[in-house]
Amino acid sequence: MNEVKDHPNATCDTDALNSLLRCELSAVETYDRAMTKFQDQHALADLEQIREDHAHAVVRLRERVSHFGGEQVESPGPWSAFAACEETHALGFAALRQGEQHTINEYEMALKNEAVNPECKEMIRTDLLPHDKIHVEKLDRLMGGMD
Repeated sequence: MNEVKDHPNATCDTDALNSLLRCELSAVETYDRAMTKFQDQHALADLEQIREDHAHAVVRLRERVSHFGGEQVESPGPWSAFAACEETHALGFAALRQGEQHTINEYEMALKNEAVNPECKEMIRTDLLPHDKIHVEKLDRLMGGMD
């Protein structure tokens, strides 16, 4: 846990933030790969929007880690394994959904972590977590449209 230099009483568990950052880096990488597998323009538009949301989360989390004096991780986390089962479009969407659910679980754990700064929890609660829940809904809709 690190302290902010200009606010000595403001601390945050930057390891927890880096764990979230690792998930988001993995998501961006995974969506980059997934988009090469699909031809349907509607599906690609949804996947691109989801990827952009994850890229936005990377920027937000990097800023928070730096703000609280932590060193940002550069490598992705476990999401990359979820992209391995892209044998069919439906399995690919299911793998992406599994990755989204993993990230949701990580965000929910961070919200319960008393060492995560309230400002960071607010960002998670109002911005990052709601986007991932919408991603699951989009992927569910995409899976329903594939045979």
